[in-house]
Amino acid sequence: MDWKPDRTDKKPIYKQIAEYIEHGISSGQFPADSVLPSERTLAKELNVNRSTIVSAYEELQSLGIVERKKGSGTRVSTDIWGISHKRIPNWGRYVEDGSFLPNLPLVQRIRSEIQKNDLVNLASGELSPELMPDNHFKNILATQSFIGSLGYDHPQGNDELRKTLVSHVKENKHIKTDTSSILITSGAQQALHLIVECLLKPGDAVAIEDPSYTYSLPLFQSAGLRTFLLPVDKNGANPEDLLLLHKKHRIRMVFLNPDYQNPTGTILSLSRRKKFLEISTEYGIPIIEDDPYSLTSYNNEVNPTLKSLDENGNVLYISSLSKIVASGLRIGWIIGPPQVIQRLADAKQQVDFGHSVFPQWIANEFLGSEYFNSHINMIRKQLKLRRDELVLSLKEIMGEQVDFLTPEGGIHLWCKVNPTINEHKLLEESIKNGVAFVPGSILGSNKGFIRFTYGRGQLDLIRKGIVRFAESFNHLKQDR
Repeated sequence: MDWKPDRTDKKPIYKQIAEYIEHGISSGQFPADSVLPSERTLAKELNVNRSTIVSAYEELQSLGIVERKKGSGTRVSTDIWGISHKRIPNWGRYVEDGSFLPNLPLVQRIRSEIQKNDLVNLASGELSPELMPDNHFKNILATQSFIGSLGYDHPQGNDELRKTLVSHVKENKHIKTDTSSILITSGAQQALHLIVECLLKPGDAVAIEDPSYTYSLPLFQSAGLRTFLLPVDKNGANPEDLLLLHKKHRIRMVFLNPDYQNPTGTILSLSRRKKFLEISTEYGIPIIEDDPYSLTSYNNEVNPTLKSLDENGNVLYISSLSKIVASGLRIGWIIGPPQVIQRLADAKQQVDFGHSVFPQWIANEFLGSEYFNSHINMIRKQLKLRRDELVLSLKEIMGEQVDFLTPEGGIHLWCKVNPTINEHKLLEESIKNGVAFVPGSILGSNKGFIRFTYGRGQLDLIRKGIVRFAESFNHLKQDR
């Protein structure tokens, strides 16, 4: 056998062997009813452990490709292409070979655990159900009549909603735009996905903040992009770092979350905002501004968005109602040059034929009503109460064992802990103890950080969650 497994490949050796043999069976190299080499012989020939060959043969047996009998060895099935034999697709390989990468196992683990009712959820990046405008929505449904069409809507989204958004962003974000420059999306994450898939190509270099929510998204790797990091300090990302990266790697696009950044809660300073725009204009680098939190400002003052300062059309602006109204509504939007919006709208239509009619109708009614401003005022007050409770609990219970900057808006607190403690073990211990958070390694490159999200946690459970976290933390400290 001339073939040898590739030990530099991330794919397990036994899977490589199983795939090689399966291909050989398909091509006729190993005919039906022929006996495959014994486990010991093949292990010696391929210079692997016998257990590796056993695993490979067991995988082939599970697919119905080979038959194994004690004392008779492993034989290629005689009926592999016959009518009576039902061959099962190798779903495991299909799952692994897809070009769109899965979330990290740790992310999947957290999402699975937070469904449990007895867990204090300081992990989910969303509002608590009690902060969502259920009564306002019920009132809209009870008093307003749906007049729109039930057919496919405009590729860029409902025209009335886009008109309302024109007014909304002008009043609240000082962004001047028109309906031709807006695309309605299924939240901000779909907006990011459309931008990456439609405006970039494999091998392109992009700059993202470190730490950041985008750090955790596999969509950049799925698209074959090269990602480079912009470290975030107390004033946000540094535009000088973008200059250095661009000189080395020719950055094609930069992704920024300027206000109450996820996860650090920091605000990109005005001087840095202007410098990023200067660099964007000088080098022609598009800026993707992700703005889910700016309206949550606890002092009621909204910082100037990059888009409002953009005089040359260099910024694609993303926002949504997910973090300020209701995550399940799935209403987000992109604002940008009409030719870009049309390209993204065409791609969205290929995926889902445009956004669902009813969420757009409800969002339009809510945004255009008197309820919206009162709701935002309520959100600001309630989130500040939750932040204060989290900060006080951390100071009183954890003391000098943690360090953090107190955010002035948003829903996240980025907390520095002892970097020698294994954050994965800390998460597992905390989940056992009834509290969930997000380990920093999911969101950034530095060790010794965790993210607490207080927007999702109920006010009366935040302290209980920190007590449980502290117990888990101290337990691990004692075991070291």
